[in-house]
Amino acid sequence: MEHKQDDALGYLLVQVCKAHRNRVQARLSEIGLYAGQEMILMRLCQEQGVTQSQLVDDLCVEPPTVTKMLQRMESVGLVERRQDSEDARVSRVYLTPHGEAVEVELRSIWQELEMQTTAGLSDMEQALLRRLLVQLYSNLTD
Repeated sequence: MEHKQDDALGYLLVQVCKAHRNRVQARLSEIGLYAGQEMILMRLCQEQGVTQSQLVDDLCVEPPTVTKMLQRMESVGLVERRQDSEDARVSRVYLTPHGEAVEVELRSIWQELEMQTTAGLSDMEQALLRRLLVQLYSNLTD
């Protein structure tokens, strides 16, 4: 049985990811953030003082990407970088009070987007979708 391209699971996943990313970017711009910066804010909310290399690993991006993101975030007062007290070669990243305030707004936006994304799905369907997406991710990263 031949599948049309737009019926293929991979194609649908890409389309869903693009639509979600577009919606996220539109909402992030309302609070002065660029795509990807929300992940840094949420990570720093979990743990202050992470290293740039930890952020590289967490975000699965190249070091220059994180450096540029942090420079942009520093310039608008969201984060600050400080040298590690024990190893001057290591830079640690912290949320500023302004970054913490934006992170609160970000959580609200993220919750709204989650509700919009899963509208029409029962709790059981959401749990199944979550499990299936985790499995797909595992299949592609192993």
